[in-house]
Amino acid sequence: MLEFIADLQKFPFLQMALAAALLASVACGIVGSYVTIRRMTYIAGAIAHCTLGGMGAARYLQTEMGIGIATPLTGAVAAALLAALLISWLQAKSDLRQDTILSAVWAIGMAVGIIFISRTSGYNEDLMSYLFGDILMVSPVDLVLIGLLDGGLVLAAFFFHNELDAIAFDEEFSRLSGLPVDLYNTLFLCTVALTVVLLVQIVGIILVVALLALPAATAGRLANRLPAMITAATLLCVCSTVGGLGLSYSPDLPAGATIILAAGALYLTVDIFLKIKGKIK
Repeated sequence: MLEFIADLQKFPFLQMALAAALLASVACGIVGSYVTIRRMTYIAGAIAHCTLGGMGAARYLQTEMGIGIATPLTGAVAAALLAALLISWLQAKSDLRQDTILSAVWAIGMAVGIIFISRTSGYNEDLMSYLFGDILMVSPVDLVLIGLLDGGLVLAAFFFHNELDAIAFDEEFSRLSGLPVDLYNTLFLCTVALTVVLLVQIVGIILVVALLALPAATAGRLANRLPAMITAATLLCVCSTVGGLGLSYSPDLPAGATIILAAGALYLTVDIFLKIKGKIK
């Protein structure tokens, strides 16, 4: 950790990684809290794994067809938003079970990505690295995008907190009260999709659900009200991302995996503390 702090003052890539960790924590705290309350982590997982399909298709179009605008990032955004819209439509219009819908979207998205990657010439190590993330490779463009997402999320949480709270805690009552629940659900899933795409850069497709869920689940043990939960989740995410980044630096460990281990350690620490506190009382 001391080596990380010393090198942080010298290397711009570490400074951008730290900025990404702080900015991503805001999105993670807000969206993760709503995802956890609504028990939608499996939906976030399905959307996250669909991004591989978009990345693979975009890389194929870029490499084999010469379409320069088709970058892995644009492909991931397109696939995530498409998956969110498809899930929202199927939930509203189909009589299929939700776990069936999500399993199908999850598997098909991954399968499409693997097919396109296999048909793309060249070495795709950079594309496959999205499976595990690499916060040290964050670019200035990534920071701008995360910052814009944070701004949008903060504004949405401020102006629409009553509607979001109502849908999160009692969707049926909200529907009976006249709220356009399907519209809000669609917009929320699109927000989850954009958050997932940006967090994939930090911890990868495989671990993005854990980063959304663990800090929020820990915050839920400490706070009873949603605003307090969002604040606590954001702070816990800061501790996890910055702490994991610092701990992984000197021993050259995978930053994404170390971040998740830090989040898990915080959850266990809070759980043990609350159990001890309960026994003392």
